[in-house]
Amino acid sequence: MDINALQALVVDALEDIKGRDIEVFNTQGLTALFDRLIVASGDSNRQTRALARHVQEKVKAAGGSVISVEGEETGEWVLVDLGDIVVHLMQPAVRAYYNLEELWSGAAKPSDKSVAAVRAAGARGNGPASR
Repeated sequence: MDINALQALVVDALEDIKGRDIEVFNTQGLTALFDRLIVASGDSNRQTRALARHVQEKVKAAGGSVISVEGEETGEWVLVDLGDIVVHLMQPAVRAYYNLEELWSGAAKPSDKSVAAVRAAGARGNGPASR
């Protein structure tokens, strides 16, 4: 499945169940492990688990595959590994504590930047790729 189609599918699935504060990070220039990182919040353990299940169902229904899921037991932080995309579903307190947005975006505001923009910023020495 095309990365942009998979990204849109995941974001739609999260919005279906009222996932909040959805952020998408283009990590192609930062790591070879995955191309996108998606972070969203759920208001309770039950909601984060429901968000994870819904993402899995939508991806499988579209012909995609789910590599693994971690954290469903507690529901405070559920990680869904889709290969090219890693989805982090967190309760607000856990999300604020770990602050993945700052980790992956550095000083820049979270965005879905193009690979060229990320690489250009890294080449100038002022982007996350330069660290």
